Amino acid sequence: MSPSLTKIGALTAVLVGSMGLTGCATKGFVREQVATVNQRVDALDAKLQTTDGTAQQALAEARAASGQSQQNSQRLDQLNGRVDGVEQRMQEAQRKRARN
Repeated sequence: MSPSLTKIGALTAVLVGSMGLTGCATKGFVREQVATVNQRVDALDAKLQTTDGTAQQALAEARAASGQSQQNSQRLDQLNGRVDGVEQRMQEAQRKRARN
């Protein structure tokens, strides 16, 4: 046989074999596969909802903590001013005692 006939014969065998292996999926098979995928999607959706709820709660708590932190900072600023005033009065009183 010539090399071209051998190639054509091999190609024909491959084509015939591949046509015999192809087939259509049945409706039942497709439904089964889709149901499996849908179950996974539903499970992931439930986890996502739980995670989103947790994240929203953490965000609310972080915002509340930030507000409390700002209030504490303002109170510290006020107290620092008062402490500075008390220190100045104490220093003045000590200077007056030292002169007398």
